[in-house]
Amino acid sequence: MNRELLLSNIDRIHTTEMGLARIKKNLKLNTNDVVEYCKNKVLDKNCSIYKKGKNWYCEIGDIKITINSYSYTIITAHLIK
Repeated sequence: MNRELLLSNIDRIHTTEMGLARIKKNLKLNTNDVVEYCKNKVLDKNCSIYKKGKNWYCEIGDIKITINSYSYTIITAHLIK
């Protein structure tokens, strides 16, 4: 799948209440706008985007973001060790 599909649907990306808390904790974020933070990472030209099964995976620096490819829900994000 090509990354343009995800990028063309960037405005549909969202997460759940539980997702917000999980992502904020996993990435040790100080911002309350977790979705916008993740969108900016996905939009970065250095972000590696690939689809595996039902999810998109976006890797940039030491961060990996998992997004459901049907609902565009950010499932999780974590630091890559």
